[in-house]
Amino acid sequence: MTSNLRLPDELGQAIQTRRRALKLSKVELARRAGKVREVIDRLEAGQDSTVSSLLAVLGALGLALRLEPAGLPTADEVARRFQDDDDDDHAADAA
Repeated sequence: MTSNLRLPDELGQAIQTRRRALKLSKVELARRAGKVREVIDRLEAGQDSTVSSLLAVLGALGLALRLEPAGLPTADEVARRFQDDDDDDHAADAA
């Protein structure tokens, strides 16, 4: 898995994809990382968490964090992300 992740929800999706590929439940991943399940919930949702929790979860998934120059997301990428969120909210309201 080599991806340039620049937004929290992209990181969360990558964590979830890896967890599922390893056939781990959230509870099992949390146990392996020495954290509570809510940490996994927050990370997979792209919500705030501590750096130590992120590193513990990545380690439990057999992943490492690597920093490299990538630049910030473009204005179009950010706008598209917010548009996707708005579309999801409208779809849920219509249901």
